[in-house]
Amino acid sequence: MAAAEASSLSPPPGRCSFFVERKKRFCKMVPAQGRRFCGEHGVHEEEKSRKRIPCPLDPKHFLFISVFSTVYEDQLQKHLKKCNSREKPKPVYFAQDINAGPKDATESLEEEQVSISALSKEELEDLIRKLRRASTSISNVIKDQILCHQALQNALSDPKNGDAATKHLKQQASILGNMERLELLRPGNCFVEFGAGRGKLSHWVDTALHDAKNVHFLLVERAATRFKVDGKHSRNSFERLQVDIQHLCLNKVPVLAKEKLPVVGIGKHVCGAATDLALRCLVETYAKHYDNREEDPAPKRLKTDETSETSFCPDETCTNSVSENWSPVAGIVIALCCHHRCDWKHYVGQEFFTAAGLGATEFNYFRRMASWATCGLRETARRDTATNGKNEEQSNEAEEHEEDDNSADSNWDSLQGLFTAEERKQIGRRCKLLIDHGRIEYLQQRGYKAVLQRYTDLSVSLENVLLTAVPCQS
Repeated sequence: MAAAEASSLSPPPGRCSFFVERKKRFCKMVPAQGRRFCGEHGVHEEEKSRKRIPCPLDPKHFLFISVFSTVYEDQLQKHLKKCNSREKPKPVYFAQDINAGPKDATESLEEEQVSISALSKEELEDLIRKLRRASTSISNVIKDQILCHQALQNALSDPKNGDAATKHLKQQASILGNMERLELLRPGNCFVEFGAGRGKLSHWVDTALHDAKNVHFLLVERAATRFKVDGKHSRNSFERLQVDIQHLCLNKVPVLAKEKLPVVGIGKHVCGAATDLALRCLVETYAKHYDNREEDPAPKRLKTDETSETSFCPDETCTNSVSENWSPVAGIVIALCCHHRCDWKHYVGQEFFTAAGLGATEFNYFRRMASWATCGLRETARRDTATNGKNEEQSNEAEEHEEDDNSADSNWDSLQGLFTAEERKQIGRRCKLLIDHGRIEYLQQRGYKAVLQRYTDLSVSLENVLLTAVPCQS
């Protein structure tokens, strides 16, 4: 039937003569001059004897600049040498699983866990009791620290901005404002942006330091990114590190190995486990390099006045001297996001959970229940986005948080009789707070004054909590 239909029709002028049975039409690709079939369907060319085969490295990927999914068999070796799916040499700063956490850490198998909606009423209530008991010692008050920075004033007042662009700018302005409050916007630092994407946050940090010299930026992103903005800068050093944070050894990055710069870790919406990997990368991996140095002199101690040689942090967790607590990490400013993507084996707050009588099983339920804090609001935001249209940046952020609704692994209808919408939201907030508090304690135990604050309004971003940390002597 299809053959008879194809024989009774003819392809559009200048188009491939291959009839696609599934779509009941001819292929729309343009063949080479003098050919009847496009490169993909060239195997059907009567005068051709060359065979096309799928790429053995990735049968589904695109070859060259066309939509070809096959390659000539006699050109296979040539293609394999330049195929984008070939295994590339590892960079010098790649160290397998260096930030993954203890290898003997207990892991819970996701497939063995019962979904939240499948839990009995008694089991769910017991889980909520554990959550409330563990969070009673944690202050539920997260202070507002919604700031701005003059570097973004002109951009914020640009009438050409859409709603999405304005929201992103407000978040970036507040992050920079908090960095300035912590005195982290200074020359001589190396700013490491985790989950850099297009590099917008580093761009605004560079703009804020327009008169400064000797400023370096390392943009960490595991995927290749389009429309990068860091390539537009020529005055300061911008370097991209295409590597998973899990395998990043910062002290092997050439600029840091050579100049031994103090590092400021930054990030805007560093999803789930990526935050834990970034924290371990900074305060363990990078700091360990300094702890093991024997040839370098000890860092200078700060002077607060003529009579005081050392400076102490008023926080009760900071009781050691500057020389004992000095850290090559000058500060950390990370906007938290997507707690459902956290992973027990990478989580830095395991010690806190264990001390509270909790383990991997409770953690995996809590991380999924964390989405209850915002998933009701996300549907409204998503409808508004669909109504108003969205640019690429807005679309990316929507996709970034999209899985929160599904990640809860629970049917809202099945929970209607157990919790009101407000109770469900409060439970989600407790889960997020509990996970984040484990990160705070991890940093405090390593000599940092770490706090959580709301850096923007919920109407700007549903993920509006910022983690900041500075060494206690600062």
